[in-house]
Amino acid sequence: MSAPPEEEWITVALRPELAPGGMRAVAFGDFHIALYDVGGQVFATDNLCTHAHAYLTDGTLERDVVECPLHGGRFCVRTGAGLGPPIPCDLKTYPVRVVENEIQLRLPQLF
Repeated sequence: MSAPPEEEWITVALRPELAPGGMRAVAFGDFHIALYDVGGQVFATDNLCTHAHAYLTDGTLERDVVECPLHGGRFCVRTGAGLGPPIPCDLKTYPVRVVENEIQLRLPQLF
């Protein structure tokens, strides 16, 4: 039985590119990811709303809740949890670390 594919840390942005209390969209391969600064901590989720095709980074961030610009669906950026209608399911989240000013995500192996 072979081991599952390893996950690796990928640099997706520099820390100064993410403003305090702000959001930033990044893309890597087929991944469209939203980065969030919440009280100096960095979080990452899929950037597409699970309800409709809208980028969450086009919406608003208040504390640790992002609101979709299309229909007002809300998600907790810490956990990806959908916070009520019209959200059909939670967002995927990604492990984040900051190393020497680089924001790195642990993404599933791309191959």
